[in-house]
Amino acid sequence: MTTSIGRRTSFLAASGNLLLWLIAAFHMLLLAALLVAFLAARPASAEDGACTGRNLMIDLQQSDPSRYAEAVKEAEAVPNGKGIFWKIEKTGLQPSWLLGSMHVTDPRVLALPPRAQAAHDAANTIIIESDEILDERKATAALLARPELTMFTDGTTIDKLLSAEDYRRLEAGLKKRGIPLSAVSRMRPWMISSAVALPACELARKARGVQFLDQKIATDAVAQGKQVKGLETLAEQIQAMADLPVEFHMKSLIETLELGDKMSDVVETMTDLYLSGDIGMTMPMLKTVTPEKQGEDSDYAAFEQRVILDRNKVMAERAAPILDGGNVFMAVGALHLPGQAGVIELLRKQGFTVTAVN
Repeated sequence: MTTSIGRRTSFLAASGNLLLWLIAAFHMLLLAALLVAFLAARPASAEDGACTGRNLMIDLQQSDPSRYAEAVKEAEAVPNGKGIFWKIEKTGLQPSWLLGSMHVTDPRVLALPPRAQAAHDAANTIIIESDEILDERKATAALLARPELTMFTDGTTIDKLLSAEDYRRLEAGLKKRGIPLSAVSRMRPWMISSAVALPACELARKARGVQFLDQKIATDAVAQGKQVKGLETLAEQIQAMADLPVEFHMKSLIETLELGDKMSDVVETMTDLYLSGDIGMTMPMLKTVTPEKQGEDSDYAAFEQRVILDRNKVMAERAAPILDGGNVFMAVGALHLPGQAGVIELLRKQGFTVTAVN
């Protein structure tokens, strides 16, 4: 029988590097933190209008029912693909709680479900991916300590890696977001992609200082006198992205540019799926909007191992001794939860009972 991971690898490999990038862009704490650090010194854009995307799955259901049905079937096969809020139990311990987060500033996402908010407020300890996001100076120091991971330090600039046409498209795409290309020309392509992937409304909110969900969870916890613990350092997250070939990141950047204004629709769809708790549908949905390309199995294998599976294992292993204290509220990126090698299954293997909370 084909495993869940095998099925997932099959359809992701056929969908191009963009799909892989989008998985990281919205569910990797590092990228949100980097954008906050980058935009903090820049004024908010004059065009701070509301997000205008539409739900692509609604469109797909109407325009191509059979393809929509295939996506639904794929989503239903993902273990633990339903729900963003989970209860963690072990005999003799007070229950703990697990929230799948989305690292954005959308007010709909920031408003925790009532039971999740109550669990957060009652918990003794809060776990997030990296507690460095609580201290901008600490986060900035983590970036400055390893400049070669985020910047070209050998004189390379992004124009040397792009065709003239793609360079013009990148310049236009950044201009729409209030970011001059000269300000990012020495950044590595995955840094630039993070600015292009997010819609202008999200960048504007970050520039105004609006916290993304994980920041708000941690900041509220500190204000309530709770202990906040991180599972990873930002440097570890930087390394995970930097370990992937620059060619992979360049292809992702170009494919992100090719989506253009459709990115707002992708973000809106991902947000709707998150709010409905249908996390298992996220990757099948991305498959429907990304260009199909063959021969990228090696790209996906490297991405899945380094950015998803390795980090799932680290999160589960480092969370376990904290969870053994009981009464913990834990929040990590939602796409780290589902799957046979997701955080939920890994916690179960460590003796915890993990059940979805409606």
